[in-house]
Order: sequence, then C-alpha cells, then structure tokens
Amino acid sequence: MSKEATLRYLRMSPRKVRTVANEVRGKGVEAALDYLKFCPRDAARPLSKLVRSAIANAEQEKGVDVDNLVIQELFVNGGPTLKRWLPRARGRADRLLKKTSHVTVRLGEK
Repeated sequence: MSKEATLRYLRMSPRKVRTVANEVRGKGVEAALDYLKFCPRDAARPLSKLVRSAIANAEQEKGVDVDNLVIQELFVNGGPTLKRWLPRARGRADRLLKKTSHVTVRLGEK
C-alpha cells in the first residue's frame, strides 16, 4: 500500500526545496509535520500541505492506520523555467530565470 500526492509548478527553485525534502524523507508523518511546522525555510509550508494531502489520500483507503505511515519517497524535480528580462544600465538587459519545481511524496506503512 502506498499513497501519493503531487505538487506541480511550485514557484520555487528545486535546489531550495530539496534541502527541506532531504530532512523529512524517511520519517514518520507526525515527525515530518512537526519538523515542517517549525522549519524556517520557505519550502516547508508547501511541503507540509503536500504531506497532509497525501495523508488525506491514504485515509480514503480502508484499513490504513495513519499513525504508522512513513514518507517512503519524496523527490523534487525541476519544472519549466519562466524567462524574464531585467533592464540594466546603458540600454542592456539581464535575463532572469524563475525556476519551478514538481514535488512528489509517496507514503507507506512501517
């Protein structure tokens, strides 16, 4: 039994999201939610919502004990990059790359 939830097009760099995801991977859902609640990184809030969504998906299946759920897989992939331009001095322009992320969490029982 494994239930998953996916967050797509998160407007945050995958590198920044992975730092938080690496801390939560392999933990129980209660410990993961506690960590994400007090983590100062901006990526913690969307990851917390994603884990809660995966828990809600798991509760829909009969015979699942939510207290025994563990984050089996949590991976962050890059999404499409938004390309923007920033005006600079002397008529020049710099390119801004606004990166996005796709995050997937898969829960399983201990």
